[in-house]
Amino acid sequence: MTRLTEAARDELLALAHDLADAAREETLAHFRRPGLDADNKDAAGFDPVTVADRAAESRMRGIISARRPDDGILGEEMGHARGTSGLTWVLDPIDGTRGYLSGTPTWGVLIAVSDAEGPLLGLIDQPYIGERFVGAPGIATMTGPRGTSALATRAARPLEAATVFTTFPEVGTPDEGAAFRRVAARARLTRYGMDCYGYALVALGQVDLVIEAGLNPYDIQAPIAVIEAAGGIVTDWQGGPAHAGGRAIAAANPRIHAEALALLSGG
Repeated sequence: MTRLTEAARDELLALAHDLADAAREETLAHFRRPGLDADNKDAAGFDPVTVADRAAESRMRGIISARRPDDGILGEEMGHARGTSGLTWVLDPIDGTRGYLSGTPTWGVLIAVSDAEGPLLGLIDQPYIGERFVGAPGIATMTGPRGTSALATRAARPLEAATVFTTFPEVGTPDEGAAFRRVAARARLTRYGMDCYGYALVALGQVDLVIEAGLNPYDIQAPIAVIEAAGGIVTDWQGGPAHAGGRAIAAANPRIHAEALALLSGG
């Protein structure tokens, strides 16, 4: 991530923090409140969206349009508004709406700024517990109730000593699930259902791998920026770019990334 001047980075980060602050207000206004319900966006399953998802994205989009009207915006709930600056704000107002509905504090607000090559900077915010993870050129920090600290991913260790996360036990298609289980069978510990917070824990040095499939760009771009700034690596399951979504593997270091990638590809 070296495609920004320091001044441009700081300007974009200041706006990203303002967006996250606004999204905190909108999401916390409804979290764990009686009567919260959701509409279902998937007639064949359950893909929930709440009033909080829509309010948070609408508020963020309004701030971006007022302060950087030439930038594009890609959001989960309100689609893609193309800009002319070459930069796009990639927004997921609540990553983990199922968790949000259930009252768990593992959902988060995802904000990234990208160009044609992928994310330039990103932010993962967990409003309820007050933790914010930021990744940008020269910046990898977590701010929370205990103050601000540097982010750094785990040092290399064998897969047999690793912790692996994914959100859904089925992962994706049957073939994708089988590939994930090849990795999980070798790992020391496998955990499920953490949504974007799992990626934050990779950047924090608590988790070695997050492996997922069926992602959209707004699911993965902020995690890519945060994890790479902290020293990790995020690719698709073939080792290529992951910012367009689909299959993704987020790894603490190149060694465990290579070991897991070999198993995902059938090795």
